[in-house]
Amino acid sequence: MFDTDRTAGTQVAARSNRPPMMEIRGLDLWYGAKQALIGVDFDLYGSEILAFIGPSGCGKTTALKCLNRMHDGTRDLRMSGRITMHGQDIHAPEVDPPLHRRRFGWVAQKPNPFPMSIWHNVAYGAQIHGLTRDRADLEAHVEDCLRRAHLWDEVKDILHKAQGTDLSGGQQQRLCIARALSTKPEVLLMDEPTGSIDPIATAGIEELMDTLRPDHSIVIVTHSMMQARRIADRVAYFHLGRLLEIGATEQVFTAARSPEARRFIAGQFG
Repeated sequence: MFDTDRTAGTQVAARSNRPPMMEIRGLDLWYGAKQALIGVDFDLYGSEILAFIGPSGCGKTTALKCLNRMHDGTRDLRMSGRITMHGQDIHAPEVDPPLHRRRFGWVAQKPNPFPMSIWHNVAYGAQIHGLTRDRADLEAHVEDCLRRAHLWDEVKDILHKAQGTDLSGGQQQRLCIARALSTKPEVLLMDEPTGSIDPIATAGIEELMDTLRPDHSIVIVTHSMMQARRIADRVAYFHLGRLLEIGATEQVFTAARSPEARRFIAGQFG
C-alpha cells in the first residue's frame, strides 16, 4: 500500500472553508500494455500550489495531463478511476471537453509563444472564446494579463511591433503565462516551467506563481527539490506510477514517511 497524508489538505480546506476543487480517486492509466499510473488518489484545493516531484518517468506529467483531459484522443490509452471538479465527473457525457480545458491554463517546459505579435499572443485565447465585449475591453484584458505576468512594463511599447519569439527566454515564458491567463482559468498546470530558463528568470517565475496563488490553484511538475520547497504549499511524490506520499511541503521534506521519498529528497537516486 502507498502512503497518503491528507493532513495538509484538510488544513487548506479548513482555512478556505471550502471542499476540494478537484478530487482524483483510483486513477489508473495505460499506454497500450504499459501501466503508467496505478491507483493515484489526491485532492486539489483552491488557492494552493501543489508540486509533483519524483524521478523521471514516474508519472508526474501523465497525472498532470489527466486534470484537463489532455490525453483525450491519445492512441492506445486507457484510463479508469474518477476525477471530479466542483463535484462533477469531468468525463461525464454532458461535459464538453474544450469547455473543460478552458478552465485550465497550460505552461510547458520550453517557452512556446505563437509566431505572432506579443499582443496577439495574449488576445488570441480571449478572442476565440468570446471573453471580451469589444475592442476596448480586449485591450484592457491583454494589459491586465501582461501586468499579472509581470511583463507589461517591459513590452508595452512593442506590443504590435515585436513577435513573442523575439523576447528573451524568461520573457517568453512570462508571455506564455499571460497567454494562459487570458482564458480566465481556474487552475494553472505547469510542466517544469523553469526547466529551460536561467536562474534570474526562474526567480521571476517563482515570484509570479506566488502572486497568482490567491486567485488560482497551481499544479507544477518540477525536478528541482529546492524549487518545490520554496514555492509549494504541498508536495506529491510519485514513484513508478504510484503516488507514494502527499503532504505539507515541510512535513514531506523533513519527515517523509515513505523510504523512497526520503531517499529521493536526499539525492540518493533520481
